[in-house]
Amino acid sequence: MDKIIEFAHKLLKEKLKKTDVAIDMTLGNGYDSLFLAPLVEKVYAFDIQEQAIIQAKQTLKDVHNVIYIHQGHENVDKYVFQKVKGVIFNLGYLPKGSKQICTTAKTTLIALKKAIRLLDVGGICVLVFYPGHREGKIEAQEVGEYLKTLDQKEFDIIKYEFINQINMPPFLIALERLKP
Repeated sequence: MDKIIEFAHKLLKEKLKKTDVAIDMTLGNGYDSLFLAPLVEKVYAFDIQEQAIIQAKQTLKDVHNVIYIHQGHENVDKYVFQKVKGVIFNLGYLPKGSKQICTTAKTTLIALKKAIRLLDVGGICVLVFYPGHREGKIEAQEVGEYLKTLDQKEFDIIKYEFINQINMPPFLIALERLKP
């Protein structure tokens, strides 16, 4: 069985073509952008932390199709003006960074709603949740409740999780746009 991030990447890889555009809503150390970059024409990568941008640029030093945006993902509509085929949210906090700086339900919901508007038919948006910390648990609950309200004629939505692991392991929710 695929681990959570492996499964997220598998879902994206199945949908993306070299002419597509993708968004990494939570750049972090740059590993999701590193995965996306060879699959698509362009990757928009957002992070609120300068430390994350610096670290990601090191990870991606040989990659030239990533556009780094030192902004919160809730500002995606100020930078991306075209339809996209892939979006990934790897939520939580920067690994080895401050746990006080983390994604929140409020900004993630704003970003998700905007990302959904940018998502082209056949495109996929993958969200990886980390409910093992307080804000992560709130974020997972509130975003999950919102996703349940989306029209099944417009979106297929799945949840992928390991149900026998302790300490509230990460899980994934993915949505695919079926029609405009």
